[in-house]
Amino acid sequence: MKFGKKLAAMLLAGAMLTGIMGCGVPANMVHSPDDMAGRKIGVQLGTTGDTLVTDAFKDDSSTTIERYKKGADAVQSLKQGKIDCVVIDSEPAKAFVDQNNDLTVLDTEYTDEEYAIAIAKDNSELKDKINAALAELKSDGTLDQIMANYTGDDTMGTCPYESPADVDRSGGKLVMATNAAFKPYEYYENNEIVGIDADMAQAVADKLGMELEILDMDFDAIINAVQSGKADIGVAGMTVNEERLQSIDFSDTYAKAKQVIIVRAK
Repeated sequence: MKFGKKLAAMLLAGAMLTGIMGCGVPANMVHSPDDMAGRKIGVQLGTTGDTLVTDAFKDDSSTTIERYKKGADAVQSLKQGKIDCVVIDSEPAKAFVDQNNDLTVLDTEYTDEEYAIAIAKDNSELKDKINAALAELKSDGTLDQIMANYTGDDTMGTCPYESPADVDRSGGKLVMATNAAFKPYEYYENNEIVGIDADMAQAVADKLGMELEILDMDFDAIINAVQSGKADIGVAGMTVNEERLQSIDFSDTYAKAKQVIIVRAK
């Protein structure tokens, strides 16, 4: 009888241990965009990924969309098994995966997109000046240099942008609204906001003879900041789409990107 109780206790302990071990992070169930239906999808609030996923699954009650203030928060939830995948821009996705060997990016792209600078609709003069500056930066190779410094396999980190020593700052201040949690486009390094967008905006300000000031805020607050005049421009890997064009204007394109899907590696 004592042996029977001991055996039962051992079996119960084994079952409990198995249960505990089975409560870990679930295996990856998303292997392509087709597998996203019926899953929990993480996006950053107000981003292109948010818009695309919302439109794709607006009539599918079996699919849950979890929105986060920061892409890093969505990635953390994915690692913890709270969601099944994250839809986000490709370059930040690469940065997240490089830092987390338990995550991977699916080979299948979700969609292509183009980035531009957000400008208030009633500020056509600034828009024209920025477009002229962007054209010069494209023509002289500065934009390619900035991109290569943050994303190039062989040149990354070797060709940082530096403002010309003789820049005239008499044109006043150019205030840029961003969300500095979007590596490599904008992020903090040594308490300073750096990245592709920060360097590109600095190069534009140099062309315009202006002093650049960067304001960090939630991504979904950027358009309102530009509309209200709190900021002159919004630069945060922002995609031009019809919804945004209803309330804001955009410069010419300065970069091309794509939305991808991050999943757990196993």
